[in-house]
Amino acid sequence: MDPQDVEYEPVSVKEVLAEMKDTAELLIDLSYSAVLNGSDDIAREVLELEGRMDILQLQGRMSLLMASRSPEDAEQLAPVLGVMGAAEKISNAAGDIAKIVIEDIGMPDAIRTALPEAVEALVRATVDEGSAYANRTLLDINMETETGVRVIAIRRESATGKRRWLTNPGPDNELQAGDSLLLRGPRDGVATVYEAATGDAYEPTVAVDPPIEDLERAVDSITLMKDMSELAVDLAYGAVLFDSEGVAEEVKQLEAEVDALKSRFEAWTLRAASRVEDPVQLRGLVHLASATEVISDAALEISEGVYRGIDAHPVVAAAVEESDEVIVRLSVAANAPLAGTTLGEEMVKTQTGMRVIAVRRGRDEDGDEWVVQPGPETELRGGDVIIAKGTRAGSERLSELVGDTREFEA
Repeated sequence: MDPQDVEYEPVSVKEVLAEMKDTAELLIDLSYSAVLNGSDDIAREVLELEGRMDILQLQGRMSLLMASRSPEDAEQLAPVLGVMGAAEKISNAAGDIAKIVIEDIGMPDAIRTALPEAVEALVRATVDEGSAYANRTLLDINMETETGVRVIAIRRESATGKRRWLTNPGPDNELQAGDSLLLRGPRDGVATVYEAATGDAYEPTVAVDPPIEDLERAVDSITLMKDMSELAVDLAYGAVLFDSEGVAEEVKQLEAEVDALKSRFEAWTLRAASRVEDPVQLRGLVHLASATEVISDAALEISEGVYRGIDAHPVVAAAVEESDEVIVRLSVAANAPLAGTTLGEEMVKTQTGMRVIAVRRGRDEDGDEWVVQPGPETELRGGDVIIAKGTRAGSERLSELVGDTREFEA
């Protein structure tokens, strides 16, 4: 649909913001999945969702303009416009990544096969009519506990042919024949789930010899940029939800690190161009790095109002709370089951489906210390504050494990 076809109609800004947040996060996963799998179909879906984001942004902006009647309104609503614009920027970046596939922009096969070894496998599978998963809930299937694989999105087509994506499905969601699942997890687990869902054996991409000797450096840089950019987006929404300048500061630091990584990656690409027969095949790498850096820039824009001391409009926090994936901030009690244990020891992600994305702990007179992107070896201590992301049911379970039955007040 062209922009001129969109006319003003009363819409809930909160619902628009929630849908934009969920769609933007889905787009990041889908766009990388398109590149890793060389899939034109997934890439085209990314571009369709990007078009939907354009419409959402226009509708949201119109509603905000109608709501602003004074300088005070403008001051409060300006950060909301910033959040909308940032989500749109993430969408555009995902579209640019998808175009690497659609427009057949150069991408060495070696990096396509090497990337999956550096990140969790991201695969799409369609549920077959004879699958053991058909007409069963995710709770009944118990997929993540048994295989370590998570269904991060389900695409379902209605009887009328209309398609919709359900992001971050919960334990009560039932899988149906014909559902397209976006799976993320360890390679062995993905192979098991893929075969159970489709009835076909999973065939991973076959590694090929790299045309460049130190290609692993490029893989490491791209992977780290992707991880940092996704984390920055998560933390940015957390900063807005909890009005936390400390979290916003972490977003700023991550954005600066991604910028530095991109600069080093560009230098590597220029040097590598002299060592390959056809330097054009490196264009896709440049596009991928640039688009990933844009995502981190967008994260900074989401949290900029908080960082600059402008109170976020309540509608933004309400939208984050109502999105498919919730972000919670919890305090670890001294006698909690998780106090004194590591995230890996208690298998927090497997037990709850929640991803702990940051931990805050005191440093006496030096102030607070943030541990961003904690790993399985990260130990939780009494008095720590954690920020985690996942399902509502998972957040309740995590609250019990940390001994905090309420959302921590910022």
